[in-house]
Amino acid sequence: MELRHLRCFIAVSEELHFARAAEKLHMEQSPLSRTIKELEEDLGAVLFARNTRTTRLTRAGALFLEHVLRMFTTLQQARDSVKAAANGFHGQLRIALSDGMTPSRLPTLLALSRQEEPETEIRLSEVPLSQQIKGLHDDLYDVGFAQSNEVGEGIIAEAVWDDPLMVAVPARHPLLAHKHLPLEEVLRYPLALVDPQVCEGHARQIERVLRRSDQEPLIAERVASIDLMMALVSAGFALGLAGASQIAASREAGVIARPLAGRAPRLTTYLLRLGSQPSETLTRFIERVGSIESPATRKPIELPHFDDPEEIEP
Repeated sequence: MELRHLRCFIAVSEELHFARAAEKLHMEQSPLSRTIKELEEDLGAVLFARNTRTTRLTRAGALFLEHVLRMFTTLQQARDSVKAAANGFHGQLRIALSDGMTPSRLPTLLALSRQEEPETEIRLSEVPLSQQIKGLHDDLYDVGFAQSNEVGEGIIAEAVWDDPLMVAVPARHPLLAHKHLPLEEVLRYPLALVDPQVCEGHARQIERVLRRSDQEPLIAERVASIDLMMALVSAGFALGLAGASQIAASREAGVIARPLAGRAPRLTTYLLRLGSQPSETLTRFIERVGSIESPATRKPIELPHFDDPEEIEP
């Protein structure tokens, strides 16, 4: 088994079409089919179930793909570590990000890390929550951030940051007559919410808020990013639910943030790591994360003013 076998296998797994996979690899289809056949003979298992119409992974193929992807990730990290050492770095911190991050805090954290430990290279990976959890167990990441503490055994989830949950409203929307929006009124209109497969933790927290009402939400769109959510809000297609800083960081004109009435919900970000003793580098990083939220350094989040119902938050 050679790396070329594995690269061909990944390409076919991604495309589920031999002709497209061959085109992606810049090779003919016949050599690609022979390579996959060689790999299957070496493993003693059929990796793809094929007929004249479809190609799909078998159960053995899906299991093999999981291991191959992890192997290539480890190989890439090994290359990155060598490059980092050649560039003068003496250590590396691998950070996984899920569910999006509070915009103002990640740059502050990275700048502080670079200032205090310039010899440590920081590598960031944006991954779904389930992939982050698996990566922490498999030693692909040292630490991660997510908006969920439902992470299973062996992982510590520590609440580190929170952000007021706000409703993103199009300019000149009838709801802007309210300074604080009753949830029942919000649920009368279509909503643009994050896709739980992409932002699982964020979606869970929003779902808990929506369950405060007996009304069934009208979900107009599931989006993969807050930016797309704000674009839909700005265009008047739907309302959005996001953190105050996420709405404030949006560049879409015509979006106004309003808080929900009653007990103000907040979106919580958790730091995830294995339950084992952290390294000295990771310990210092965790302390750095905490210092950003300490009373002495915490900066209040600037919420929208409510005096002018036509005010637009950029």
